[in-house]
Parts: sequence; C-alpha cells; structure tokens
Amino acid sequence: MQRRHLLQTAAATLAAPTLGALSSALAQAPGFPVKPIKLIIAFPAGGPTDITMRSLADSAGKVLGQPVIVENKPGAGGTLPAQQLQTSAPDGYTIAQIPLGVFRLPYTTKINWDPVKDIAYVLNVTGYAFGVVVPADSPLKSWTHFVGWAKANPGKLTYGSTGTLTSPHLTMELIAQKLGLQLVHVPYKGSADLAQAIVGGHVMAAADSTGFAPLVEAGKLRVLNTWGEQRLAKFPDAPTLKELGLDLVQNSPFGIGAPRGTPPAVVKRLHDAFKQAMEQDSYKTALARYDMVPMYMSSAGYSKFAQETFLREKALVEKLGLGK
Repeated sequence: MQRRHLLQTAAATLAAPTLGALSSALAQAPGFPVKPIKLIIAFPAGGPTDITMRSLADSAGKVLGQPVIVENKPGAGGTLPAQQLQTSAPDGYTIAQIPLGVFRLPYTTKINWDPVKDIAYVLNVTGYAFGVVVPADSPLKSWTHFVGWAKANPGKLTYGSTGTLTSPHLTMELIAQKLGLQLVHVPYKGSADLAQAIVGGHVMAAADSTGFAPLVEAGKLRVLNTWGEQRLAKFPDAPTLKELGLDLVQNSPFGIGAPRGTPPAVVKRLHDAFKQAMEQDSYKTALARYDMVPMYMSSAGYSKFAQETFLREKALVEKLGLGK
C-alpha cells in the first residue's frame, strides 16, 4: 500500500508541471486564430493607407497562420471601421484601423458609444506625413503665393481633403483661422479620389497625406509645405509649417483596434503578430514610399494615447467651432 501511494504521489508530481504548462499555454494562445481575420481600413483602395496596411496585414497573416483580409470602408471622415466594431463579435476576427478622426466623432456627431471605452486598442502602427499640394502649372508657386491669393480672393480658393473632420481638414481650418483666410473645403473619400480631383482641376489645392508623392515625382503636382517636425526626405525643398511661422505639427498616428470585450489573450496574440509584422522590411519599404515610418505603441500605450487624444481633440473642435 505504501509503495502504491508513493508511486501515485510521484506520478502526480510529474504531471503537475505538465498540466500547469498546458494551462499557461491555453491562457496565452486559446486556439486563436482558426479562420481568416478581417481588417477594415478607413480609406479606399489604392491610397497610402490601403497600400501600407495590406503589406502589414500580409506579414501579420503569416505570423498568425491565417490570412488577414483587408476590407475598405471609406467615408464619414474615416470613422466607419470603428463604428463597425461596435456591432462585431468580440472574438478577434474583426479588427479595424483607428484614424484620429474617431476621437473627434462624439463632439461632432450623436453616437451611442465611447471611442475610449468601447474599443480594445491592440497597437499603433504608424502615422501620416502630410502636406499641401497644387497642380504643377498652378500660378500658386509657393505657400506665400497661396496665402496672398487667398487673402485677395476670400471664399474663392478651393482645397480638397480626404474627408470632413479628418486631420487634413481640421489642420487646414486651423491654419486658415490663424492666418485669417476664408477657404472653401471640398471633401473626398480618400487619397485616390482626391488625387484625381486635383489633377483634373476640380480643386485648386489638396491637403493630404503623402499619397500625392508619385504625382509630385511625375511632375503633375507641386508641394507647398509639409506638416512634420522636420522636412521630408522625399521633398527637401518644401518647408514645414513651423518654418513658415505656424507652430503646428501634424502626423496623425493610427493603429488597430478590436471590439470591446475581446479576450486579453486574443488582443495579445494580435498585438504580437502585428508588432512582428511592423519589423519586416516589406512594411518599412511600403511606408517609405510615402515618407511614413513605423510608429509603435503597445496595447497599454495606445489605450493611454486614445484617452489623451480624446480630450485634446475636443479642444480643437471647440476652437474651430465645428462641434455639434
């Protein structure tokens, strides 16, 4: 009897670490994913967001062992993917790009959800490089010409952006307010649509992320300014807003969110896969095409950024008088 008891005890002792390790493994990776994941993008196909996020999704899918399928859902200032999260199952199989405009939404539109509390923030992946461009044959040869013409012709200078209440729109309105300009804003669904509009002469200027780069390089557009802390390597002759006397920097970080209530282990699995994907040369090359760079924030860091940005955007919307 004693010998049998000792054998049972020894067997239990040997089994305990195995069961503990299994439990830990299940907690960290609960069989996720077992099917393709949908990543909803806030802007149309063919623009810088679409091209860079498809590269990221492709690499993340290889890490996860299941494809990450990109779905474009443009419109409403880039907020439709975040809104779709509110009716999606919190299982990690529907995730979305979260542009900065999401944090302005409650101040401009009546919604029944909270951008801070009702999204599980996975990680931030990059941010945009912005600028103002005009057609290459435009008489507005520089930012000085742009400002001078706008002042001499109030309410006549038209500019396009990627949508109402997007970062390009609000930044341009802030610039106009600071300089006493009356500009006419024309919203489009994304960079691809906006590029067609300005090349086609439908607007006099465009405020956009550097999706305009190929058209500048092709000699069809000219850059008047850029909005980063420093000049862009691709457009070294274009001054920053700060150099032009406007104390503004806009790089509009964006990342990936999941529905509220998504299990922490699933969020971690997504975070780890996309972070690994961010480190791939293919993603960095896709970003460099638009003077964008990887801009990593962890799940906790991105959540904190969401809270802080939510408050900061309220002040901006109120300053511009664009609140609901």
